[in-house]
Amino acid sequence: MDFLKLAGKRILVFGVANRKSVAYQTGKVLEEAGAEVIYVVRSEARKESLSKLLKDAPIYICDVEHQQEIDQLQADISQKYDVIHGLVHSIAFADYSAGWLPFHETPRAAFLQAVDISCFSLIAVCNAFKELLDPEQGSVVTISISTTRMAAENYGYMAPVKAALDSSVCFLAKSFANFSQVRFNAVCPGLLKTSASAGIPGYVDSYLFAEKATLRKSAVQTSEVADTVAFLISPRSSGINSQGIVIDAGMGTNYFDNQIISEQST
Repeated sequence: MDFLKLAGKRILVFGVANRKSVAYQTGKVLEEAGAEVIYVVRSEARKESLSKLLKDAPIYICDVEHQQEIDQLQADISQKYDVIHGLVHSIAFADYSAGWLPFHETPRAAFLQAVDISCFSLIAVCNAFKELLDPEQGSVVTISISTTRMAAENYGYMAPVKAALDSSVCFLAKSFANFSQVRFNAVCPGLLKTSASAGIPGYVDSYLFAEKATLRKSAVQTSEVADTVAFLISPRSSGINSQGIVIDAGMGTNYFDNQIISEQST
């Protein structure tokens, strides 16, 4: 039974890094649902490292920091495919090479680069593929975070960048509504165990704390995020547009958990 109605649908998935990444696990869920997944990675080296993992799936290269590469990707895809039914944007980058700094000391270049890659790339890619996206049932999903209002010191300037991404989802949905029914949504997970997150200073301690703060006392799994992305890409979520779906296992309602409070008081 094709519950998600994804069989035969063609989905572009941006941002696979390795087996642990949200994009990879999302691609696997989509493939299991019968979709044709087209992967887009940042570099030739990344393509080579993923070729065995992604098997026979088509893999294209695009560094979204460069508009000419986005344009070339669109040209290459449009030559082979006449329609794209969905687009998954799982791209984020922050340069923490300067080490941990107070937010007010955020390097300008690092902040602007993070906005470009992590936020503006969604706008640029959607604009490039607007003619290819299925105008009636097309769906775009990006990956945000569970909250941009919690000022976690080690996450630093990426929270404001993700806030810009969340807002961009709303504006893209409104803008595309002028000529199509393409939907735009974000999946907003709590802390995940991915290779990208491992590069955030002090992330492991934050991850362990977040796990205690969930209602179930078990961390959010990347597979749970992937399942939600697949649902939002599918026609089964046709009434959901311009939204951010939080996947945090109840953490956002459990900051005053008795167990955590008692541990702090001992």
